[in-house]
Amino acid sequence: MEIEIAARQYHDQEGTARRFHYFLTIDQEETPQFFCENYGVRVAEEAGTETVIPMITTSAARIDELIALLVENQVGPAGLMDVVMEWL
Repeated sequence: MEIEIAARQYHDQEGTARRFHYFLTIDQEETPQFFCENYGVRVAEEAGTETVIPMITTSAARIDELIALLVENQVGPAGLMDVVMEWL
C-alpha cells in the first residue's frame, strides 16, 4: 500500500520545471510473535522516472522525518538512494 504525502514543483539549474510526487509505502510484516508495518518511500517525477525504497523503518515518526527531509530538500528519484543511505 502507498499514500501520496506531497507533490512539489521545482525549477532545476537550467530553469526547467520539474514536478516530484512523494509517497509513503507501507508493507506489513508478520512474525510468530507480532505483526507490524514497515515503512518506505517512493519518489516519482511526472516525466516518468521513479525510485522506490521499501521497508526502511518500522517507526512512523522516523519515516515522517525522512519524508519531510526529502520534500524540503527537493530530492528527486535520482538522489533518493544516496539521501536515504546517508540518513540511515
